[in-house]
Amino acid sequence: MVDVGAQKYGQGQLAQDFVRFAVESGVLRFGEFKTKAGRLSPYFFNAGLFDDGSKMGRLAEFYAKALIASGIEFDMVFGPAYKGIPLAATVAVELARLGRNVPFAYNRKEAKDHGEGGTLVGAPLKGRVLIVDDVMSAGTAARESIAIIRAAGATPHAVAIALDRQEKATENGLDVDHSAVQYVRNQLGMQVCAIARLADLLLYLADSGEEGMRSHHNKVLAYRQRYGVNEGQ
Repeated sequence: MVDVGAQKYGQGQLAQDFVRFAVESGVLRFGEFKTKAGRLSPYFFNAGLFDDGSKMGRLAEFYAKALIASGIEFDMVFGPAYKGIPLAATVAVELARLGRNVPFAYNRKEAKDHGEGGTLVGAPLKGRVLIVDDVMSAGTAARESIAIIRAAGATPHAVAIALDRQEKATENGLDVDHSAVQYVRNQLGMQVCAIARLADLLLYLADSGEEGMRSHHNKVLAYRQRYGVNEGQ
């Protein structure tokens, strides 16, 4: 019998540990940052700063544990160029270490006209494919990956990301009532696994014993109140 309460606590603790790791690694920063949508965000998550072997190893561990806890089933892993390439590779390695060995593949931005040719590298795309990326802002990268996977005759089944910003997406420069994650989940019918969400970041800031961290809480909360989505959608 599964202890649902303990399972939820475990996932919540994983999210808090990840937020702490991201902050301590300098990947999650606070200040004033302009997003792709033109908003001024009080925080910025740059997964490109997981830039050494130790950080990538720990990041892959968080992805793998979150995926296992989610119960999402998949047959292989796909990493969209460029940030998704090292993510797919290291997550596949960590999953194998935990006893879940699956193939992985990734795409090139430009087709190769010599050697094996084409835009795909790695295992053939087949079965239920899990897309691994860092964040989803507009869902554009996910849609591109979905097209690649379907063209190969496989099924785009789920997406794993590091942080769900839980904020409204934009279409034609205008805010819409759903986030990119909600769009992928509700409109494209795919499962989404996020290691942590904006709500987890707010909890971390509220519980932090550091005055500097607590000072960011109100700014992040105000940002969510302005741009956040209704999670009931």
